[in-house]
Amino acid sequence: MASYVSGGQAFYGAVAEGGMIALSPAFHQWPTLREVIEAGALYDLAVAARDKPVSHPDGSFDYTIPIPVPEKIICVGVNFPDRNAEYRDGQDAPPNPSLFIRFPRSFTGHGQPLIRPPETPQLDYEGEIAVVIGKLGRRISEDAAHDHIAAVTLCNEGTLRDWVRHAKFNVTQGKNWDRSGAMGPYLVPFTAAAQLDDIRLTTTVNGELRQDDRTSRMIFPIRRQIAYISTFTTLVPGDIIVTGTPTGAGARFDPPRFLQPGDEIVVEAEGIGQLVNTVADE
Repeated sequence: MASYVSGGQAFYGAVAEGGMIALSPAFHQWPTLREVIEAGALYDLAVAARDKPVSHPDGSFDYTIPIPVPEKIICVGVNFPDRNAEYRDGQDAPPNPSLFIRFPRSFTGHGQPLIRPPETPQLDYEGEIAVVIGKLGRRISEDAAHDHIAAVTLCNEGTLRDWVRHAKFNVTQGKNWDRSGAMGPYLVPFTAAAQLDDIRLTTTVNGELRQDDRTSRMIFPIRRQIAYISTFTTLVPGDIIVTGTPTGAGARFDPPRFLQPGDEIVVEAEGIGQLVNTVADE
């Protein structure tokens, strides 16, 4: 299921061969996919899409981020062993995950350019898997964590590297530039642990493999992330957890290899698909 815009109008619908099947016009009670998830109705949408023709052919619409206005987007940092080693601080992985918040406006949709601002050329990529919460919960146990996931999607957690070091103790500035990251293309309903427990995640830039790892190597598995985060905040339907990026971001090359206008970045994960974006100057 995807969110998209056509002719200046917002829709959500089912991804089909050759385009999109609009479903939002038939479900006015659910204005966006956030309300669909809150109602536990992704399956209802799938049923409604059966045997329906494409309403918006490829080329007639633009993808937007799947959940347009989530209450929370919580990102997990330094969550792969080699990524921890990149910091070269001699420290083992911490006992708990590092977290930060992103705003919806900092993301754009599949097929859209990431925007490099005039204030800095240090736009970087981070390919990640994101999970969308489907059921309200607080102090969720690891055993029950998967029951609270409605869907999975992909994220390019674009970062302005020098701006994450502007102050002594935060990364907020470098993580929240308008349209500096991307999410999508669509939501894949979550129905089995195998969709997340050990899948390959890669990022390529202009066809060159830059990031390559498996979710089974996460320092903090997704079950643990949900349990930890829900200890201090209530997770609600539509919340998004961006689960961490492998080693290989542009900042870690010598010299750094930051994104340039015209570059193409592809984030791919088994069973989820591909998130493709270019780069443009603001």
